[in-house]
Amino acid sequence: MIRTIKPPLPGTTLDIARSLRRTMTDAERRLWQYLRAGRLSGFKFRRQHPVPPYVVDFCCIASALVVELDGSQHGTHADAVRTRYLQARGWWVARYWNNEVLLQTQAVLDEIERIARCRTLSPTPLPEGEGL
Repeated sequence: MIRTIKPPLPGTTLDIARSLRRTMTDAERRLWQYLRAGRLSGFKFRRQHPVPPYVVDFCCIASALVVELDGSQHGTHADAVRTRYLQARGWWVARYWNNEVLLQTQAVLDEIERIARCRTLSPTPLPEGEGL
């Protein structure tokens, strides 16, 4: 059996992720209730997941989807830099305002599910004539 060894996460990133899990915002708590344990059509999400040097609010590894919730403390320039960094590593980033999650929860969930379904990673079909 081949064993893959994951390098350890930087200590500070892991500590920040743990801290953020304990101090989630109201919007994060509300969204997590619908995303956890495969409740959104079987998609497994993680919360406050380290993607060094960042910690993303929610992510679905199977569909390479990051869901970020923004409040008044977020700056558009910093968010744009973060989004470009994540996209360069193959993640699709969906951003929502906290008040959207709190006031229009179902609409946000519908959009997250739509994106996750479109992003589900599957093998690329072979060009015609190959593999026959």
